[in-house]
Amino acid sequence: MENGLRGPDFFIVGAPKCGTTAMYYYLRQHSDVFMPARKELHFFGTDLNSPVYVRDKREYLACFSKARGEKRLGEASVWYLYSRRAAREIKEFCPSACIIIMLRNPVDMLYAQHSQFLYNGNEDIEDFEAALDAEEDRKRGLRIPRSAHLVEGLFYRETAKYVQQVQRYLDVFEREDVHFIIFDDLQNNASATYRKTLRFLRVDEDFQPDFDVVNPNKRLRSWALHSFLWRPPEIVVRLGRALMPRSQRGWLVDAIKRLNTQHKPRPPMDPELRRHLKLEFAPEVERLSELLGRDLTYWSEE
Repeated sequence: MENGLRGPDFFIVGAPKCGTTAMYYYLRQHSDVFMPARKELHFFGTDLNSPVYVRDKREYLACFSKARGEKRLGEASVWYLYSRRAAREIKEFCPSACIIIMLRNPVDMLYAQHSQFLYNGNEDIEDFEAALDAEEDRKRGLRIPRSAHLVEGLFYRETAKYVQQVQRYLDVFEREDVHFIIFDDLQNNASATYRKTLRFLRVDEDFQPDFDVVNPNKRLRSWALHSFLWRPPEIVVRLGRALMPRSQRGWLVDAIKRLNTQHKPRPPMDPELRRHLKLEFAPEVERLSELLGRDLTYWSEE
């Protein structure tokens, strides 16, 4: 607590595209739980850098200033799992913290993440296989999109190495303070998965949220318009500041972003690429199964 403000005591730490947004919205509906209006604060994980992360402690705690006596305060930032520092930084901040880790078939996660990056401007290679092939160049600082806001996320295969990421949390937190959610369970039985999560957080288990579809796949209608919004010409910036107050400029940009968004299912992955990636990640999935004490090897089946 700082200046009378409570900080979070539980964290949804990732992985990306594993149902974290859905769980964030489901938990926000619970009267015993407070989560800020903004997801992805990323105060922790100082080894990862992005201009959109909240790194000032007072600004971070201010995100929880509207809490009004709820039993639990939490936040969700999906790159905490990938970060090499976040687990220890969270432990330092809140020694009694509870951790929620959400995992998905790594092949499906990577394909979904590539689509998300195309939408938010972190990626400019439209073909998934070509983006995977660009990883080594990108680790050398080459072929980085001008609008990239998280370069480390472009090292796709690294983001799917769940075992070492999960182990970092198990090295820092007691096993009973870490709750695992498999994406398939959330998809197949959201109610039961949610109830188990409420039990883990020690809040009222009888509450039922609206289990709406959250965070469907999004695509840009116009990449040129997206690039214009991301890096507008200086003359446009000056005119906007002269003609509109900041709140109106923000509303206008958000409205244009919504118009430039279409909700469209991802096309099926190339079958040969899927087969290759399943074989590639099979050893990782087997080690993860052993670590979690749950057989997930069906992720590797044809």
